[in-house]
Amino acid sequence: MTRPVTGAAWRLDRRAALGMALAGPLLVPLARRPRAQSLDKVSFQTDWRAQAEHGGYYQAIAAGLYARAGIECDLRQGGPSLNIGQLLLTGRVDMIMSNSFEAFTYVREGAPFFTIAAIFQKDPQVLIGHPGSGLDGFDKLKGRTLLIGNGGRVTYWPYLRKKYGLRDEQLRPYTFNMAPFLADKNAVQQGFLSSEPYSLAQALGRPPEVLLIADAGFSAYQTTIAISRKMATEKKDLVQRFVDATLEGWAQYLKGGPATAAANDLIKRHNPDQTDDRIAYAIKVLNERGIVTSGDATRDGIGAMSARRWKDFYDQMADVDVLPRGLDVARAFTLDFVNKGIGKP
Repeated sequence: MTRPVTGAAWRLDRRAALGMALAGPLLVPLARRPRAQSLDKVSFQTDWRAQAEHGGYYQAIAAGLYARAGIECDLRQGGPSLNIGQLLLTGRVDMIMSNSFEAFTYVREGAPFFTIAAIFQKDPQVLIGHPGSGLDGFDKLKGRTLLIGNGGRVTYWPYLRKKYGLRDEQLRPYTFNMAPFLADKNAVQQGFLSSEPYSLAQALGRPPEVLLIADAGFSAYQTTIAISRKMATEKKDLVQRFVDATLEGWAQYLKGGPATAAANDLIKRHNPDQTDDRIAYAIKVLNERGIVTSGDATRDGIGAMSARRWKDFYDQMADVDVLPRGLDVARAFTLDFVNKGIGKP
C-alpha cells in the first residue's frame, strides 16, 4: 500500500488516521558479531512495515555494517497505530524516517529537531492511469477524475494544480482501495512508485501508466533521517557512524543479487506481505527512476542534500501557500553528516 508523506501539519492520509497509541518496537536481530565488542545502541523508527523501500537499513543489519561501526541498531517498524513524529518528539526513539515537510514543521514550531540525510532524492509518489489511457504527461490530467487523499491535497496537489491549470472539482477521495479506480477507466489515482503500480498490474494484466510527481519538478526529499539537535551535537561520532553504515547499506542493497538475500529474508520475516517478486519489483523501479541515486547523490553520494535544493523546495511550497513564508530554511537540516561520496554511482 501507499506509504504517505509524513509531517505534523501536512501529514498524509494514513498518518492523519494514526492515533497516539504506541505499539511495541520490533528489534531486528543483528548479524553475528564478536561477543566481547561493546556496541552503542541506536533506535531507528521507519514509517511503515518492513519493505524494500527500507532495504538499506536491513542490509546494514544483515551484512554486519552497523556492528562493524560499533552500533547495535534497534530497527522498529512503523504501522497503522503509530505516530512516529511523536515518538521522536517524546524521546521514545533516537531517529525516525521522515521527509521535507516534517523538517519544516520542526522549524515552524521551534522544535529542536532537523534532517541529517535524505535517502530518497526523488519523492516516489505517483499518479496512475489505466493502460492505454494516454496519461503520458501531467498536462493530460485535465478533465480526469483524480483520486487523491486529504494529505496529497495539501502537499503536492496545490503545486500540480497551479503548474498545470488543474481544478479542485476533479478531485475525489482516495481510500487506499483500488475498486473505484478499476471501475472508472478515466480515473487517475495516487500511489507509491514501488507499490500500487505493481498491484494494479496484477489486477489489470498489464502495467498501468505512471507519472512520477517528482518529474513535475516537485522537489521534496523523502525517506530522510530526522534527529534531535541534542543527539547530533552530543553524540556526533555515533551519529556519523550510523549514517555512514546506513548509506553503505543502501549502496549494497540497490545492487541486488545474492548479497541482499539475508536483508530480504529479514524484510519478509517481519512483513509476510512482502514477496520475492514484490521486493524485486521495488528494487527495479527504485533504480530505474533514480529514486536514491540521482540529483546531488550522483556527485556527493547516497543521502546527499544541498542548501540550494532545500531552499528551492521551500520556495515552491510557500508559493502555493502550503508552507508559511518567513521560515529559516537553514534550520531544517544540516549537511554535517552527508555529502561524503558514500555509494556514489
